[in-house]
Amino acid sequence: MNPRIEKLVKQFAKLPRVGTRAAGRIVIALLQDKTGRMDALAAALSDAAAHIAPCPICGVLTDREMETCEYCRDAARANGQIVVVRDLSDVWTLEKSGIFRGRYHILGGQLSGVAGTTPDDLNIASLPERIGRENVREVIFALPNTVEGKTTQHYVMSVVGTDAGVTFSELASGVPLGGDLDYLDDGTLSLAFGGRKTL
Repeated sequence: MNPRIEKLVKQFAKLPRVGTRAAGRIVIALLQDKTGRMDALAAALSDAAAHIAPCPICGVLTDREMETCEYCRDAARANGQIVVVRDLSDVWTLEKSGIFRGRYHILGGQLSGVAGTTPDDLNIASLPERIGRENVREVIFALPNTVEGKTTQHYVMSVVGTDAGVTFSELASGVPLGGDLDYLDDGTLSLAFGGRKTL
């Protein structure tokens, strides 16, 4: 394989849920495309790298020019609820469903001994201060229903503490064991969110 093509395939293969075969098909499609799609993709990637950054409050990706993201700026979302999620795709899933109109807190992953992910790698330390500052009354966990997700949930609860004056809850029925939010349909997600249980 041409070294430049091989380098490109390896970069795509590093993306989540994209293996070497899929990466190869993507690269071939881009290189053989005659519509300028590859140049458009390169320009879009360069523009995003220069102008997109995590919100300093919740972690949602937003324009660097803005001090905070659209959710943190929206006063109507200051309803006393924060949903703790693993990553941005979970925010998009909840927003698409329209079942939650509060604010988010993206951890940026979950605790994992196998992957070597520790609390220092996640956006956890800022949460207790944020809860006090924003008068949060309920922290809703929408983490994957896995061992890592539950471990992360319990750790976050211990950091926030039971004396913080908040209620902790998690999504209820409808989320299968080992399931991720972005695999659920809107109806199932709505049932799980509406039937969340207090921890």
